[in-house]
Amino acid sequence: MANTRQYDIILLGATGYTGKLTAEYITSSLPTNIKWAVAGRNQSKLQSLVDELKSQNSTRSTPDIITVANLSTPEVSTLAKKTKVLLNTYSTPVVEACAQTGTHYIDVTGETPWIRDIIVKYEETAKKTGAIIIPGNGVESAPSDLVAYIATRLCRKVWDCGVMDVVASVHELKSSGPSGGTLATGLGLMDHYSASVMKDCLANPFILSPTNLQPYTKDTIYPRNPEPNTYIRTPWQKWTGVWSYPRLGHLATSITAKPNMAIVHRSAGMTPYFYGFNFSYEEYMAVGSPLVGVLIHIALALLTLFLAFPPTRAIMKSLTTVKPGSGPSKESSKGDVFELRAIAVAEQLAKQPRKALATFRFEGGVYELTAILLAEAAMVLLTQGEEIKKSHGAGFLTPSCLGDEYLERLDNANVKIGVRQIGDEGSK
Repeated sequence: MANTRQYDIILLGATGYTGKLTAEYITSSLPTNIKWAVAGRNQSKLQSLVDELKSQNSTRSTPDIITVANLSTPEVSTLAKKTKVLLNTYSTPVVEACAQTGTHYIDVTGETPWIRDIIVKYEETAKKTGAIIIPGNGVESAPSDLVAYIATRLCRKVWDCGVMDVVASVHELKSSGPSGGTLATGLGLMDHYSASVMKDCLANPFILSPTNLQPYTKDTIYPRNPEPNTYIRTPWQKWTGVWSYPRLGHLATSITAKPNMAIVHRSAGMTPYFYGFNFSYEEYMAVGSPLVGVLIHIALALLTLFLAFPPTRAIMKSLTTVKPGSGPSKESSKGDVFELRAIAVAEQLAKQPRKALATFRFEGGVYELTAILLAEAAMVLLTQGEEIKKSHGAGFLTPSCLGDEYLERLDNANVKIGVRQIGDEGSK
């Protein structure tokens, strides 16, 4: 990538809810010598944002403002050529433009069908131009990818082997609610993808793995995820959606598990000699009792059913009161907590299973966490981009490809990520 580009970072969609939080974090926490700009369609909203940023940190120069009339590929390509890293929520023309211009790109989407589409369409172009493109680098799916990475890293370091399986759970989640953009995306996903495509993306956690990425045909067959090697569930547990796993407690269906599992399995598929050729990752939600887990499982099944039919989907959209561009207030988000725990079982056979416990914890708003994940990833690409390409190549990467430098930067931003060996399953 040319060093003569005008900006280090351009934040596209800066006036949206997550975009504004990201702009605030860049202003308060990233190095003051980076050259950056905010971009969007509304000049007055961008100017208002910049004025707010100036009052937040008067010692720092404010970002430039770039107005984008529309998100057509030609116009976005002009924008992409100006910067080394482009941050966005997600947009196909933006990805196409970055792939064509060799511009690094990061977004926070959790939409697996869309991620699959853009990889199929633009992977080869990005590899040729040297662009690093990392989708799914928000609350979905960076925490999951990072706990799987550090658990595997410990197994490699201590026992010199890969991982047989990882079982993860959302151990604690206190959230003041979703943003309007998240709701709109979730409710509108099935407007853009057929039921068969959605079914494949939900049923197959290996959907983004390099060996599985080919355009859909009526004859497409994908492998299915095996059961975790350390714990086989009964038919009753599968039907109710509730089971128990040592140290993680009662586990139930998690609404965010599927996109996270797809990203983690892409990481494992890209570097199988590191993760292990039998690697498997599953994710759930910790619950206080089996009854609560059953009720959650039923509720999510009904939600999926309602979203599958246009009439009920339209009713749900009409009942949504939080609109795009809005979300929880900072005051209401102060008590938010997100903690993910994961247990990895080492591949190497032993009388006593060799395990690692990895944790990811953040105290604060989950959208604030997304802003941190997005901005700090941009800094890693700015400072370590060439090294990352040497180890992983260009193209569509995952959050864990940002490596230990990313973990260190997140730790400095009060994101607590840790891993340790654990003993027998009966200990606490």
